[in-house]
Amino acid sequence: MPGTSATSERVRAWRPAVPGLAEVLHAHFDAHAYPAHVHESWTVLLVDAGGVDYTLDGRAQQAVAQRVTVLPPYVSHDGRSASPGGFDKRVLYVDERWLPASLTGAALRHPSFDDPGLARAVSAVHASLADPLEAESRLALVTERIAGHLSAAGPSPDRDPGLARLVRARLDTDHPPTLDALARELGTHPSHLVRVFRREHGLPPHRYVVGRRLDRARRLLLDGVPAAEVAVAVGFHDQSHLTRHFRALLGTTPGRFRMAA
Repeated sequence: MPGTSATSERVRAWRPAVPGLAEVLHAHFDAHAYPAHVHESWTVLLVDAGGVDYTLDGRAQQAVAQRVTVLPPYVSHDGRSASPGGFDKRVLYVDERWLPASLTGAALRHPSFDDPGLARAVSAVHASLADPLEAESRLALVTERIAGHLSAAGPSPDRDPGLARLVRARLDTDHPPTLDALARELGTHPSHLVRVFRREHGLPPHRYVVGRRLDRARRLLLDGVPAAEVAVAVGFHDQSHLTRHFRALLGTTPGRFRMAA
């Protein structure tokens, strides 16, 4: 869905020295709307004020204050404020050493937990990030508790990720092939590839590629690489192309994102 221009936004992101924690994001948005996108990491979201309406795997959901929401990797989601006052959120992007991919199906059915203790524990991770050892210990307890919630939700529904996984592997290369070339390589039709990929990941291949490029751009920006160099490094035509997509996703420019890190 198209992005909405933000009237007020604050975004701070950084990469803490905590194993398995790819990125931390703290943000306030008034009117910004996230377009559909995916992450390669699990998203552990804590809304501090307001609420977020979002769509996950084609189903309307809401993240509300003081409840922990967990979104699995490689599954499309979007987001917008649930009320006129906007929302404040803190996010941990956690890799699969903490939360295995086998929990994806349960997370799609039950992405939000009414567990005040878990919300306090996630907040404590954020508060301890200056001490990597403490943060890692707290993150272990948080992810163990999340895994317990998801395991209690029951086994994952059967899916057929085989072809979609092959497509994703080719799209994740530095120079993704065209759909036509990929269809010939895999012995199928481009439209079939799109349907299968969209069923597994919730968005078409081209939007997936843009999202992955933006993920890589965020990491490079947080490492201090100038935006013009980042644009070329991740596969955008130029800096303006990167800026257009980056603003649509995060409601801010790559330069401001880098300076706030």
